[in-house]
Amino acid sequence: MIETELRRCVAAFHPGATGVTGAAKLSGGASQETWTFDIVHPNGNVGAILRRAPPGYGAAPGRAAGLDAEATLMQLAHDAGLPSPKVMHVLTPEDGLGRGFIMARVEGETIARKILRDEEFAGARPILARQLGRVIAGIHGLPQAKLPQLRSLTATREIEDLGREYHSFNWPRPVFELALRWLRDHDPGPSSEVTLVHGDFRHGNLIIGPDGVRAVLDWELAHFGDPMEDLGWICVNSWRFGEIDKPVGGFGTREDLFAGYEEAGRKADPDRVKFWEVMGTLRWGVMCCGMMQRFRLGPDHSMERAMIGRRASETEIDLLRLLAPRGR
Repeated sequence: MIETELRRCVAAFHPGATGVTGAAKLSGGASQETWTFDIVHPNGNVGAILRRAPPGYGAAPGRAAGLDAEATLMQLAHDAGLPSPKVMHVLTPEDGLGRGFIMARVEGETIARKILRDEEFAGARPILARQLGRVIAGIHGLPQAKLPQLRSLTATREIEDLGREYHSFNWPRPVFELALRWLRDHDPGPSSEVTLVHGDFRHGNLIIGPDGVRAVLDWELAHFGDPMEDLGWICVNSWRFGEIDKPVGGFGTREDLFAGYEEAGRKADPDRVKFWEVMGTLRWGVMCCGMMQRFRLGPDHSMERAMIGRRASETEIDLLRLLAPRGR
């Protein structure tokens, strides 16, 4: 039982802890496990989260930063005053829990439907885009000398990788072909500035409270690259969950996002952001196709894979809207 290993682990790094309670596995996370639990302490229980590779899980995928790098990035963000959980402990082999880390639990909501519709978050929605612009700027400003070793990604390489992955499915989609051609024709070339890029800055990876953003999670796809990539990714229509007239996560405008980014001392480039929004839309479409392939051909025949896979058709509509004259 995982509580036994957690109890032994917590006793080694948290002075005065007398045990753990309430360990429960959370849903979500395609490649990592997430567990919530409380550290029992005479001064009051402490909420904690375990993020780890599942037992028997092999090497991290080529795009993944790795759990050790994730822990380092989250702690650097926390220390810089950005909304990020405090990392309490990085797992060691002696802990018997595999590879991963334990962080402080941050209360709030990650489910987009609730954030976009529940009255509890009505006051947060108008301010979120600006807040998130400031947060993204803070991420891009983290000092590179302190960052772990990460892969580098350029627009040209991403186009090549996406094209290779898409063609490997042998599942022709004319709209994807059109988008690939558009991306090649509009490749902006190397960014004049290379920064840390979160890589998956969107609903599901943000903890939101009535006061706005409380934490940025899941740095699994962090890398070095064009900072405009993060701004484009959060504008992808798939993360608006039906609120298509509010480009930033279904709650805000690009103008507010850019204003927050610039308030934090950085400059947004709308043309490059548009390029990365197209790229992100195609990327999500290709990822959906990959989910459907795994459902059709195995080994994963879960309904979740099939449900995500069918969303590839939605991205085709999104791409046609984006590539139309003055597409938004």
